[in-house]
Amino acid sequence: MSGDRPSPLVIERILRDRQGIWQQIVAERDLNAMTGRMLASSAIALACYGAVLGAFHSPLMALTSALKLPLLFLVTLAICLPTLYLFNLVFGARLSVRQSLALVMVAITVTSMLAVAFAPISLFFLITAPDYGFFKLLNVAILTLSALVGLRFLTGGMQVLNDHGLLAPEAAQAQAQAQAQAPAQAAPAAVPAGTAPAAAPVAVQVAEPVAVPAGAAAAGSAGAVPNGATPDVASPAAQVPAQVPAQVPAQWAGQPAVASFPPGMLPPGYAQPQRPWGNPPARRAEPTQRPASMTLLYIWILLFGFVGTQLAWTLRPFFGDPGQDFAFFRSIDGNFYAEILRTIGNL
Repeated sequence: MSGDRPSPLVIERILRDRQGIWQQIVAERDLNAMTGRMLASSAIALACYGAVLGAFHSPLMALTSALKLPLLFLVTLAICLPTLYLFNLVFGARLSVRQSLALVMVAITVTSMLAVAFAPISLFFLITAPDYGFFKLLNVAILTLSALVGLRFLTGGMQVLNDHGLLAPEAAQAQAQAQAQAPAQAAPAAVPAGTAPAAAPVAVQVAEPVAVPAGAAAAGSAGAVPNGATPDVASPAAQVPAQVPAQVPAQWAGQPAVASFPPGMLPPGYAQPQRPWGNPPARRAEPTQRPASMTLLYIWILLFGFVGTQLAWTLRPFFGDPGQDFAFFRSIDGNFYAEILRTIGNL
């Protein structure tokens, strides 16, 4: 899919054309419309999934959960978004508020759509195995998995913004200057037309003489040792000279070449492989340092998770204990993690 065409299925474009989404956020092009569509899609998807959660208790609980689940994500976003924006400003990032909001809304949209995709599975277990503890843990696991996938999209989008220099502009400018200076330093000097390049002297290390037996004079004169013959180091009957090229090619002018054979290690006539002239050895790429904004992003994700779980505990019930009457809110006692551990213990 190309272009940002109006469609209620904005999740389809996010999944099919995520690079286009990131480029649109980088360019700040039509972010208000795209963020509005993601907000509407997320609210509808979370409302549908919230209705499935509350259906375990009663139709009235299904209606209230359909209202409270989108509210949970939006209030969590409103609490944590200023922290993300200020984190980026403190460490020199150039993200605007609209870019930060669009990035987080991509993560929430993916989370909500993935959760509503699990709604038929949750409804199936609601009908076939109506156990309150199991149903609660099943849906907590579904929401956790969906949130992890959505936050993976958030880190991917932040990495793209980092590649465009929006998170660490000073490092990006220094890298661009280094890349611009590298071709200028590596460019060869121009040779005037009609001038033949002078052949540069070639430094050659001649291998130490390798002697052959006196009886193999014919083979010795050819510079080779017969098969099965043992070289006689005391007899100078035959010596193997090093091959020196008569003329150095023009494209190799000015480049040193050393041909050496370690004494006693290589057989006569063995051509030691040499690196072509003019080809410098490849340098290992230096590892790039992760910008502070990316490190703080992971800290912000943990903060987002803690705020979201505590707010979910404050806005409960979402499922509705069948042993209790309907209530829009419960009293604030305990915490979310203790309740999950208690439920696992009861199972």
